[in-house]
Amino acid sequence: MKIVASAGHPDVAMVYVVEFPKGLIECVESVQPPRLREEKWVLMISILFGCPISCQMCDAGGHYRGKLTEAEMFAQIEYLIQQRYPDGYVPSEQFKIQFARMGEPALNLAVIDLLENLPGRINAPGLMPSVSTIAPHGTDDFFERLIEVKNKIYPAGRFQFQFSIHTTDPDLRDKIIPVKKWGFERMATFGEDYHRPGDRKITLNFALAENSPLDPDVLLRYFDPDRFLIKVTPLNPTYQAESTGLTSYVDPNNKAAVYPELEKIQEAGYQMIISIGEQEENQIGSNCGQYVQKHIIENGGLTEGYTYKVTQPVSDLK
Repeated sequence: MKIVASAGHPDVAMVYVVEFPKGLIECVESVQPPRLREEKWVLMISILFGCPISCQMCDAGGHYRGKLTEAEMFAQIEYLIQQRYPDGYVPSEQFKIQFARMGEPALNLAVIDLLENLPGRINAPGLMPSVSTIAPHGTDDFFERLIEVKNKIYPAGRFQFQFSIHTTDPDLRDKIIPVKKWGFERMATFGEDYHRPGDRKITLNFALAENSPLDPDVLLRYFDPDRFLIKVTPLNPTYQAESTGLTSYVDPNNKAAVYPELEKIQEAGYQMIISIGEQEENQIGSNCGQYVQKHIIENGGLTEGYTYKVTQPVSDLK
């Protein structure tokens, strides 16, 4: 792998644009102030070259060139660790590796191979992998193997699993995520097979746009609050979200805001997380999907305290 560009702030997040023979991908490392890196450190790695799904709010869609190998995925992890911990030992109490940067993980079975081998390849007592998926149709083998690996290697809350749903309206969900995928009933059945005592609850993630229903009655029809929790995040300011006219229901600039529709979810008995990250991450581009360098250049550079460098001609990165 070759690092061709980087952007970020060392105290918030760093994004690296990486070149492999098949094309460019991104990987990210971040912290969540005021928590220290020794308390929680998060890596986000790519699993596909681009993505064939093209969700309405995601800049990683399009330009799909295939799957990363297990070695190519591990190379991202190894590089990010070496930047912070050259001796290879990661002291973070929670060291989260998210298979969620570029690409849908269920489309790459090598993700499962890496999950099986990861504890033997890195020295990180706080390791907690995290998989986020839209659950594409025809990927049952991935999910069956995921349950086996989770039970064998990451029991008792050492694994995080998330379905990205975005709305409880099936027709709108099909518009936002324009591929054939599992319905709510199939997700609920998976939850029954997946969840064991001591496991973390399965997250139902909603990057919630204005006028996108989040109906507690629909949730209760399928998802047991003892197995599932609800996480709502702001809609990140991606090129794709702007082009499709999506605006965020949650105001990322007002962490004290009250949302009546979300209060109804809590009243229905669900654990609710409203996850608002550091706004610096949008400036850095650590939430924004593919081609971070294009985002930075077109928005006139970074504010004081941030760094951005390109190690090959910008024209080669477009």
